[in-house]
Amino acid sequence: MLSLRVLRGSRPAALARWALVVAASAGTGLLLLSSLGWALAHPEHGASDAVVRLGWCALPVAVTAQLAVAVGRAQPSDWPAAGLSAAGLGRTALVLLAAATTAMVCAVGSVVALLVFLQLRGDVTGVPFDGVGPGLLAAGKPLPLAGAITLLALVPAVAAAATASRLRPGSAPSHDAPRGLPWGVVLTTIGLAVEVTVTQGHALPLPSGLGSIPPGSVAGWVLATAGLAVAGPGLVHACGRILACYRPGPLRLLAGRALQHESRAIGRPLGLLSATAAAALAVYGFRHAGHHPIGPVTLFATALITLCVLATSALALRATKDARTDTTTALHAVAATPTLQRTALALRTTFLLTALLPLTALVALLSSIPTKP
Repeated sequence: MLSLRVLRGSRPAALARWALVVAASAGTGLLLLSSLGWALAHPEHGASDAVVRLGWCALPVAVTAQLAVAVGRAQPSDWPAAGLSAAGLGRTALVLLAAATTAMVCAVGSVVALLVFLQLRGDVTGVPFDGVGPGLLAAGKPLPLAGAITLLALVPAVAAAATASRLRPGSAPSHDAPRGLPWGVVLTTIGLAVEVTVTQGHALPLPSGLGSIPPGSVAGWVLATAGLAVAGPGLVHACGRILACYRPGPLRLLAGRALQHESRAIGRPLGLLSATAAAALAVYGFRHAGHHPIGPVTLFATALITLCVLATSALALRATKDARTDTTTALHAVAATPTLQRTALALRTTFLLTALLPLTALVALLSSIPTKP
């Protein structure tokens, strides 16, 4: 009830961000339910294929939870913390409240997903929708309510746990230089090496009939993605240090110091965005080379993942813009022109793109492993 009151008292911009979480949770819930529908419609394939299809939903669940955490962190720091602290709620209680709010919002999205899935199956109108794909809705077969509820509870549980871990007491952000760059480089290198050297053996089926892929390639891609996320803050901080080194003028000094200060906030989302772009390029290259059609469910999942990653990155960039209020005020106090600030922003953006685009292209090139038909 307290979480509902907190949401009702939020500003329109905050409500819009939470609505985005509801939409992402609903989309992920539909993907989970489609895996259940496929298992019901194809019992002859056994449980292993159903588990593999369900495993491909791990990525949408992860990016949805990340978006929920980003939206929770984007809440104003002075509300409702001041009133709740006055009511006797400490830091731990505030973290639990944030986790409960996130779980409730994701649960709303799960309920929407269930209603839409029942509508598509024809359980509401009696006429199933035939434009999704054969065997994904299991129309005419009874839907196991316990299984559906278990799957739909996955997103709220993961999002709440992620929110509690990111906002736990003592997890205040540090302004020291990130130390994850070497570890990120090692993880990315190991992941790419595994993808390149993996041997063809037992393979996992890809969605939409795109063939199959060795489990080693999946493990290598996961390691490379984790490496890019870990290396992101250190990479952004290194870009800032390079910009501000060797007798910098006001422009380079301002741009470089801003990158160093914002490296922890924007580094990880930019690393995940780079990994997503690399995966999209690799899949596009595979589809273009083999002329494989992509089904509507896979297109829906791709769009959902892309939108979640883009929204998370946008929230991180917006948070850094709000955090630069004091810096902007100080620059106005010393009569700095708005042109200087805009030029510094353009310089930071150009430098980051110069560093991230070749890295993304390299990861995409090495990830283009031929798959079995």
